[in-house]
Amino acid sequence: QVQLVESGGGLVQAGGSLRLSCAASGSIFRINTMGWYRQAPGKQRESVADITSGGSTNYVDSVKGRFTISRDNAKNTVYLQMNSLKPEDTAVYYCAVEVVGGVSGVYWGQGTQVTVSS
Repeated sequence: QVQLVESGGGLVQAGGSLRLSCAASGSIFRINTMGWYRQAPGKQRESVADITSGGSTNYVDSVKGRFTISRDNAKNTVYLQMNSLKPEDTAVYYCAVEVVGGVSGVYWGQGTQVTVSS
């Protein structure tokens, strides 16, 4: 099995920054794509950013230029640096990791709340 532990959420004023982390542990042979999703109240979960094992990245248009996704393969950890935060970024943020290992598949973190006040 694989466990994901997220950290870094919190309350911040508009224009501020936060850095989310998601560390994977357990039966892992290799990690392919790692990503961040978010779900705001009353809305569907959406993909925010993802990064492949080769380092290629994708972002939803609303965060381009403000958020940066990165990964540390040695630590099986993915990060999301969020700058110039806006109230509309308020949501629960989840990491998702595609694992090849004992039980291969996509694993999800427990979610971390990000609240941006105006």
